Amino acid sequence: VAMYNISASQGSQAVLQCHSQRMVWTQDRLKDRQRVAHWDLLRSGPDHAMERVIDMFSAGDQRIYNGYNQGRIYMPKTAFKDGNFSLVIKDVAMSDKGIYSCNLHHHYCHLYESIKVQLNVTKSARKERRFWDGQKAVFVVLVGSTVVLPCINRRPIWTEGNSQEDQQQVVHWDRQPPGVRHDRADRLIDLYASGERRHYGPLFVQQKMNISATAFSQGDFSLIISDTQPLDQGLYSCHLHHHYCGLHERRIFQLTVTPPVPQIPQEPTDEPQYLPNEDPSTNMVEVPPHVINVILPEQRSHFLQQLGYILATLLLLALIVLAVIFLTRHRKRQGQDFDPRKVESPPLPMVTYVGHTSSVKKECERSIPEVKSSNQEETKLDYKNNLLKEAEMSKLCSQKAIDLDREMVKPSWK
Repeated sequence: VAMYNISASQGSQAVLQCHSQRMVWTQDRLKDRQRVAHWDLLRSGPDHAMERVIDMFSAGDQRIYNGYNQGRIYMPKTAFKDGNFSLVIKDVAMSDKGIYSCNLHHHYCHLYESIKVQLNVTKSARKERRFWDGQKAVFVVLVGSTVVLPCINRRPIWTEGNSQEDQQQVVHWDRQPPGVRHDRADRLIDLYASGERRHYGPLFVQQKMNISATAFSQGDFSLIISDTQPLDQGLYSCHLHHHYCGLHERRIFQLTVTPPVPQIPQEPTDEPQYLPNEDPSTNMVEVPPHVINVILPEQRSHFLQQLGYILATLLLLALIVLAVIFLTRHRKRQGQDFDPRKVESPPLPMVTYVGHTSSVKKECERSIPEVKSSNQEETKLDYKNNLLKEAEMSKLCSQKAIDLDREMVKPSWK
């Protein structure tokens, strides 16, 4: 049972939708193939493999999948007449233990049922028993005996179907006015799968409430109510019956009719007015159009989008400023590293002389500081040149001292 609330304005058309694909009528010539029962076995071994044991159609012979089970496993031939699909196992062996499942399928009615039974095999007759473990029946049987695993379903769908299946499917709509009990509801319409249609109530009700002629071919049994009025409100119920399949469904709709929506009359436009003492055929004054400014509130998504653009712009500007600051500091560090005032001149070799060389050394030391003091006020280029001159003067002084020592060391053999 499903329940819905429907609200429609007075004078409009209301559609109470009622769909069911299981009620779709199809002419099925292979209806015997639509019902099948089969047994599967889930072994308790290490692989836990599932295998098909036997299956049986409503109009066919039984099919056994393992040659070892021929003549020892079967189902009753009257299964689809009395609803007894139990599995009979003769000469039970240890390999027969496991979990058996009895599967019943009715493809035409979209019904699927499954019943599980666990079979345990023992060699002691004292351990034979049957019990319910909370989920399935458990049978403990003796090796070599015969066991019957029960699977009984005596619902009408598992019996032979009626030849007049077109009368087995019917849809009808009922209407329950406010304050009326459900057992006194008014029948509106009956529709059978064969195409037979029955209307109830006054003629005007039959003309304004109807179901589509293709209801059973499409599974759409919606009730269309035209020109709804306050008298039409109440409780509507759609009943779907498939007697052959045992299906019974109901959909309930609470219909409320509201006053009609008032239509806003449109104001007539003013006719153009003429200037006084003028010929209306030549000089006409055009009335300017009325301009109405409509301000639509911005949606929240639009505001968030604009905010995102602003934040992205600010982030880009911040990155540019940081890049400029970083490059400026980097250039300043490079200028400090290559400051020529901090470059130290390479150490000059120290030569120690004795004798008359002290006077030459003193002369050189007097001349070098003068060059250093003068170089402090010059540019960087002149500073490098002065350093070269200083090195040359030092070298010259050293050479003079060496020559003087050589002359002093020469023997006076002349």
